[in-house]
Amino acid sequence: MTVTGSTTDTEALTLTFVADFDAPAEQVWGVWADPRKLERWWGPPTWPATFTRYEFTPGGAARYHMTGPDGTESHGWWTITAIEAPHRLELDDGFADKHGEPVDADRPGHVVVTLESTPSGTRMTVVNHFADAEALQMQLKMGMEEGMRLALGQIDAVLATT
Repeated sequence: MTVTGSTTDTEALTLTFVADFDAPAEQVWGVWADPRKLERWWGPPTWPATFTRYEFTPGGAARYHMTGPDGTESHGWWTITAIEAPHRLELDDGFADKHGEPVDADRPGHVVVTLESTPSGTRMTVVNHFADAEALQMQLKMGMEEGMRLALGQIDAVLATT
């Protein structure tokens, strides 16, 4: 897998990642559709994710936490807003409390994932839309760009075992 790029657009309030995989779209789709596969790559290697709820359907909820090397947990939530298997997934996301309940549901981010076939496999584009400039800057300061690059870099290993 190659992360071929990431782009921050402060006017559009987006952070975009593009990655190419040597696998068909249906197989790459599986790393989003299956929570056990998702756990193997969501979050940087030192902050693995655990999904405690995963309803992969439009309107479905996901709750997860990532655990840092010192045991610190960071909780998050998703509401899936659109599924067009195996080419498009949309979801709202944000931070959650220790019980997995949203703490920022009034200012969610919105993520659009697209998978397109290429001559060598599949191109995944992940566009993160932020509620405002403050939310974008906060995520950048927290290391979201590097964290997503590291997370996406784990997908090849997941694909190799499917």
